[in-house]
Amino acid sequence: MPRAKKNSNATEVDILIGALLRVPAQAIHRRIIHELNAAGFDELRLPHIPVLQYPGPDGVRPGTLADRACMSKQAMNQLLGSMEDFGYIVRADSPDAGRTRIIRLTKRGRAAYSKIFSILEQIEREWSSELGEAQFSQLKTLLNRVWRSQLVR
Repeated sequence: MPRAKKNSNATEVDILIGALLRVPAQAIHRRIIHELNAAGFDELRLPHIPVLQYPGPDGVRPGTLADRACMSKQAMNQLLGSMEDFGYIVRADSPDAGRTRIIRLTKRGRAAYSKIFSILEQIEREWSSELGEAQFSQLKTLLNRVWRSQLVR
């Protein structure tokens, strides 16, 4: 529940950092899926975002991908199974680790990942236009600082 702050002119809502980060992220995810679907990647849905998010699944073990997404290995394997059925990934033996499996993007998977990158570039241009170049640059600088800090570990 938002906390209200009183000032001399009006009541201001103090939105906590979790919502300030979550809401834009969810909007970006919805847009990515909408534009992927419009571009012919019809099978992809919001639950597939943890597989496709940066830095991507190519060459990664399913368990590592599950850890990145904060989900169980079983749930991740279900997502990977659907993406494999749709032709976006294959699971292959790791060339350097015995029975270990890794994920490989297929040609279709690489095309979808490339489309996501172009969607994100467009979003950055729009946000920069809306906020102004200097403020958008400052936002990215601050978020990069948080990204590299112990705050998110």
